[in-house]
Amino acid sequence: QAVELCGQRANDRLHFYCEDLIAADTPFFDLLLCIDVFEHVPDYLGFLRQLQSKARHKIFHIPLDMSAQWVLRGKPILLEREQAGHLHYFMKDTALGALRDSGYEVLDWTYTPGAIDNPRSIKARLASWPRRLMMNVNPDFTVRFLGGYSLLVLAK
Repeated sequence: QAVELCGQRANDRLHFYCEDLIAADTPFFDLLLCIDVFEHVPDYLGFLRQLQSKARHKIFHIPLDMSAQWVLRGKPILLEREQAGHLHYFMKDTALGALRDSGYEVLDWTYTPGAIDNPRSIKARLASWPRRLMMNVNPDFTVRFLGGYSLLVLAK
C-alpha cells in the first residue's frame, strides 16, 4: 500500500522499489531509507554491511526497546517480539555502535516519540505524560529509563 501511494509521486529523478534490495540489481541511490527494519533481520550486522554499497547516505529509524522500565517488567519486550517481530533490541548506544561496527559514519541522530505520540492503550497514554516532561530535562536518561522512543539516524 505504501509503495502504491509513493508510486504516484515517482518521476525521472524519484523512484520507489519494493523488493529485496540486497539481491536486486538497482542503481546506486543518493539516499536509502531503512525504517524499522534491521531489528527484524536475523544477521543484522551482515545486512547493514551489505546496504553500504547501495546508497551514499542512509536514514535509519530504530526502535529503542531496551529501557530500564521494560527490562524490569519483562513483558513489554516479549510483546514486541510477538506482535512486532523484533528479534533484536537496542538502546541508543548499541544502535549507534551497530552502525559504526558495520562501517557507517554517523552524521546525526535524534530521538523520535513514536510510542509517545501514538499510544496503543490508555496505560500507554498515561505513561506518555511523565516521558514528555522528563524529555525536556534529560532526554538520554528519559529514554534509557522509561523508553517509548526510537532513534532516527543519518549515516554514510
